[in-house]
Order: sequence, then C-alpha cells, then structure tokens
Amino acid sequence: MNNSLLNKFTPKEPNFFPILKEMTDVILVVSELIIECVQISDYDNSVKIYKKIKEQELKGDVLSNRVFAELNSTFLTPFDREDIQQLANRLDDVIDFINRCAKRIVLYHPNEIPSSALELANIIKECAINIDKSVDQLYVLKKNSRKIQEYCKILHLLENKADDVYDNFLIDLFENQKDAVELIKLKEIMSELEKATDAAEYVGKVIKTIIIKYA
Repeated sequence: MNNSLLNKFTPKEPNFFPILKEMTDVILVVSELIIECVQISDYDNSVKIYKKIKEQELKGDVLSNRVFAELNSTFLTPFDREDIQQLANRLDDVIDFINRCAKRIVLYHPNEIPSSALELANIIKECAINIDKSVDQLYVLKKNSRKIQEYCKILHLLENKADDVYDNFLIDLFENQKDAVELIKLKEIMSELEKATDAAEYVGKVIKTIIIKYA
C-alpha cells in the first residue's frame, strides 16, 4: 500500500479540535465587542465596533466551512460527523446572533439602549467563557467529562438568567415606551442578544450529546 493511500485512511481527528477552538476564540472576541457596542451612544463608534464584529463573523463562517471540508476529507473522525457539524453550526450561530444585534444597533440607531442590554451582553460573555472551556476539553473528553458537564450546566443556567432579563425588559418596554417605532427597534435589538444566549445553551446540548456517546 503506497503512502498516499495509507494517509487517506489514517485518523486525522486532531484537525477538528484546533478549528473548533478557533471558533470559540471568535466567540470570545465578539462577546467583548458587543459589551462595548451596547454602551456606545456615538453612532460613528457604533459603526466601527460593528465592522469589527462583522470581520469576526466572516472569520467564523470560514472556520465553519473548514469543518465541513475536513468532514468531507477525513475517513475517521473523533465523534459522529453529524455531531461535529452540529457543534460547528451552533458555534457559528452564537457569532451570527451577536453580529445581527450589532447590525441592528447601527441600522436602527435607537435613542437609547436599555441597561438590560448590557446585562445580556455580560451574560453572553460568561457563555463565551464556558463554551471556550468546554470545547477546549473535548480533546481529552474521557478524562474531563465531569468538568465539561459542569460547563454545560452553567450554560443552561446562564440561558435561564438571560430569559429573566429579557422578560423583565419586555414588561418594562411595553409599560413605559410610548414611541411605537422605538419600541420595535429596542425589541429587535434585545431579541438578538437573547437568541445568542439560546444558541450558547444549544452548544452545551450538543456537547452533552457527545459526552453521552463517547465519555
């Protein structure tokens, strides 16, 4: 058997972990940027932050496509192909929702961003940290499955916390915001932040599925 054929059937699983880790690095970066974005009142600075987030979002797309390409070229994978693709997709979703929030801030240019936006942005940052830790440990899943499960549990708790923040925001919004256009702007901006926390929890669910199968 020649070397090229042998290489084709040699496990290449380490390739997936660096790519997934790069995706979590992107999530960490955009989670920091969105905290900055929801606190800026100056429109020009908001545009600058959005452009930085968009650059990271495009990087996330490239990395997600690399995972797909690796799946198509790798004979043996560390986990089920569907789980790897699902994980990459859900990581990309977190980035996408953060990007969509920043985009709406720039497009809608609301009079004032509510303080609850910063609360959600800070929760997203906590989610990003726990996603990064959990994905970083997948390479040694069998040794650290309990630790990874704890990170996933935290993601679930953070999503519940985000739901509470978002629900309280809606109550306040509909009771006190008299400008219908402004109401719609703020609701859509906050909705994207809340969806980012949903996507983060979904990452945890995918990882828990992997743990059940392989730990």
